[in-house]
Amino acid sequence: MADMQTRPRQIVLLAFVIGATTATLRAQHPAMPPGMTHEQHLAQMQKDAELKKRGADAMGFDQNKTAHHFRLYKTGGAIEVVTNDPADDVSRTQIRTHLETIAGQFAAGDFGKPLATHGELPPGVQTMQERRTSLTFTYEELPGGGLVRITASDAKATDAVHEFLRYQIREHATGDPLTIQ
Repeated sequence: MADMQTRPRQIVLLAFVIGATTATLRAQHPAMPPGMTHEQHLAQMQKDAELKKRGADAMGFDQNKTAHHFRLYKTGGAIEVVTNDPADDVSRTQIRTHLETIAGQFAAGDFGKPLATHGELPPGVQTMQERRTSLTFTYEELPGGGLVRITASDAKATDAVHEFLRYQIREHATGDPLTIQ
């Protein structure tokens, strides 16, 4: 009689353990995109983890507590970063400090932080450096963080900004539109 009562409990416990393990693995290991091999998926996950680590070091805030957005506009674009938690005052302050610094560095032709974050010089940067007199970088505060608005005064500079921002959209996997808004 004791075995008949113990077996259902064991089955329920086993189902709970399997369910919890599956949920944990799913949270740690995102679904593999269609058309990608397991090895490619593992390599992409490693690349993403390295990007977040380098980004945290270069930007000064936890990449998992924030969201990046990159906007393409007719005359340039914008880099926007906000906290995921509206009550996260620490991350909001760190974001604002970083973006204000970035606006000044980019205006001076210094793109060291994107290089440090991505481990390579993003496309468009060389032209942005060469044409920096055709570009303005304006920092603006947002309720959840801030943004750097990039405005170009000529077509070559605008194309370079778009190239730079499209790279950022792909690398940070933001899901932002790759088209001009």
